[in-house]
Amino acid sequence: MTSRARTDLESFVLEHLDEDALVEDLGELVRLPSVAGSDAEVEVQDMCAEILRSQAVAVDRWDIDLAELQEDPWFPGSEAHRDHAVGVVGATAGEGVPALVLQGHLDVVPPGDPETWQGADPFSAAVRDGALHGRGACDMKAGIAANLAVVRTLRAAGVQLERPLAVHCVIGEEDGGLGAFATLRRGHRGEAAVITEPTGARIVTATAGALTFRIEVGGRSAHGSMRREGVSAFEAFLPVYEALRALEQERNRDPDPLFESDLPYALSVGLVNAGDWASNVPDKLTAEGRLGVQLDEDPRQARFALEDVVAEVSAKDPWLRENRPVVTWPGGQFASGRTDADHPLVEEVIASVRDTGGPTPALGAEVYGSDLRLYAGIGGIPTLHYGPGDIRVAHGPQEHVNLEEVAQVARALVVLTLRRCGVRA
Repeated sequence: MTSRARTDLESFVLEHLDEDALVEDLGELVRLPSVAGSDAEVEVQDMCAEILRSQAVAVDRWDIDLAELQEDPWFPGSEAHRDHAVGVVGATAGEGVPALVLQGHLDVVPPGDPETWQGADPFSAAVRDGALHGRGACDMKAGIAANLAVVRTLRAAGVQLERPLAVHCVIGEEDGGLGAFATLRRGHRGEAAVITEPTGARIVTATAGALTFRIEVGGRSAHGSMRREGVSAFEAFLPVYEALRALEQERNRDPDPLFESDLPYALSVGLVNAGDWASNVPDKLTAEGRLGVQLDEDPRQARFALEDVVAEVSAKDPWLRENRPVVTWPGGQFASGRTDADHPLVEEVIASVRDTGGPTPALGAEVYGSDLRLYAGIGGIPTLHYGPGDIRVAHGPQEHVNLEEVAQVARALVVLTLRRCGVRA
């Protein structure tokens, strides 16, 4: 990979990056508890729309027609209940299709048990030891703040771009990607996109997928003291669970070398409900989980693989053979996604990072599903991840992001924008 020396213009523009404003934006975003499906999910979108408008950026802010989206055969699924959702896209002035899209999601997962935050408010946005703490700080409001900092910096420097820069602010990523889907269906496009998910100084060009499944297993109820008169749905599920574990092992036998993990396609059961009374034999069990989708695999084939395993184990079990488990696919349905690692965007991002003093990013793939597959797939937009934060602290207690890392990402994105979009003389 080659890089070029930073130009005088690029250095001039970078002098106008206001790191204090960047941290202030991030803190304001984190303090809004925009848990998926909450009212704050709308509020945080409106906050971003106002920030973009304050920087003289044209903003498309619209109410998402949830019913219409759900009827679309390509709808990516959702898990959180929403009565209202909002899309926000800002675009600078310029000719033609945006040369670059900076994208990020503002929905966050619930903070979990408050005790795990050691008595602190999970949405405090407290700054300690050079890091900002709070749910969503890493995943991925830091990336959004970096995107907004690019727009602030360009305006502060008085720079006008030849081709537009677009900033896509979306919701619903954590439970399927409906915000990104709505944005693409709205007609917003670009020549290339960077999603500022937390990558820990890496460039991610591919992501595995994930499908939410539900398995319902029946039993026969009886008094707990006479359990042999019944059939426990919990015990009936155990051979199904063992078969799922074997399926996971098989699907991870030969992972793509892009992955650092030896378990890129995890299959996990995250929710189990059985019975309705402690002293009864449970007559129904419902298990929900996620099935990892392999790179370039049709999600339908992944579904067939799990359904076939459940059917096979049921055929061997006397009770399950007569009382077949029911497999359905509710919630988020993430296909895998990939951008060619040889695409010019990859080298452009690497050069922009190096020319702003950052470490040369390694290339890789991530094990989670993301909006990348929608932009690269449905949108046909070459897309990669590059953003601040360590995914290992995302969704966990004490989630945080290093503020110098956020600033470094913002610097690289400023230079990438100048090079991709060009500057009017």
